[in-house]
Amino acid sequence: MSRPRESAPGGWGGLGEPTKPPFLKGRRIRAAVVHEAVHGPDPYTPEEFAREYGVPLEAVREALDYVANHRPLIEAERDREAADVRARGLDRPAQP
Repeated sequence: MSRPRESAPGGWGGLGEPTKPPFLKGRRIRAAVVHEAVHGPDPYTPEEFAREYGVPLEAVREALDYVANHRPLIEAERDREAADVRARGLDRPAQP
């Protein structure tokens, strides 16, 4: 049986830890995005998310478990992405 998640480019690192955050297989939706959609300000239930995005409920639950068990990794990735956006000047309005 195939796993309902896949890693981003870079694959899975040593000791079973991903080197990049996992995505829902076939949809390229990050586990952290699933978590935010279910626990954010206008939350979906896991069942609603699965139905709305056409993904298996099992994959949604696995993504939520992944984020719960890998919070430091998720936060570090978010911080790296924010730093990259700032370094490239993408956090400021375009100059005319």
